[in-house]
Amino acid sequence: MIPPPDTLLRYNPPVLVSRRAEGAAGRPQTPQSPPQEILNVVLPPREWEEENQRWVQEVSSAPSTRQDVVHLQEQLDLRLQQRQARETGLCPVRRELYSQCFDELIREVTISCAERGLLLLRVRDELLLTLQALQTLYESSVAFGVRKALRAEQGKADLEKRIVELEGEKRELERQVDEQKARCEAIEKRDNERREIEEKKHDEEVQFLRQKNQQLKTQLESIIASTK
Repeated sequence: MIPPPDTLLRYNPPVLVSRRAEGAAGRPQTPQSPPQEILNVVLPPREWEEENQRWVQEVSSAPSTRQDVVHLQEQLDLRLQQRQARETGLCPVRRELYSQCFDELIREVTISCAERGLLLLRVRDELLLTLQALQTLYESSVAFGVRKALRAEQGKADLEKRIVELEGEKRELERQVDEQKARCEAIEKRDNERREIEEKKHDEEVQFLRQKNQQLKTQLESIIASTK
């Protein structure tokens, strides 16, 4: 197991634990001062194995001075810069470093006042639950947005496909309209030509009948005149 990484929370030097010396609970049976016992409840020790040896590292019970707090702030700013934490938005690195800093403040407060430290621990846990809920909500909203975007993209593709189909149908209908117009024009032209021919034939027949009538009239007048 890889040893735990460096953190802003102050720890005592790691202690090698013999497996045979461990009690039934799997923890070394060593006497602890009341502040250390409370600290181990508030901030549990780190445990890891390295080369088949178990190491335990408890948080430090040493009080912190004003200079230590100033140094903590400097270390926080330095690590934020070194790990290139984002200043805004969701950033796991920034969240991790501020969580370490908060744990160190809880350690410092617990040493001077255990009740205040326990209350800060309660506040920290509530903040973590709130952050987890907000992160879950954020991830759900992002997933929902992605699904909506994919559906919108799919819908857009379907609409574009439908537009192409409708444009094809439009062109086909326009072609049919042009054919019908040409057919109507051809029919109208033939009707006009036939009507002109019929009118011309009618005029010729009328003219012929007029001439015939005039001839008959002339013959009738001649017959009437010869009988007198």
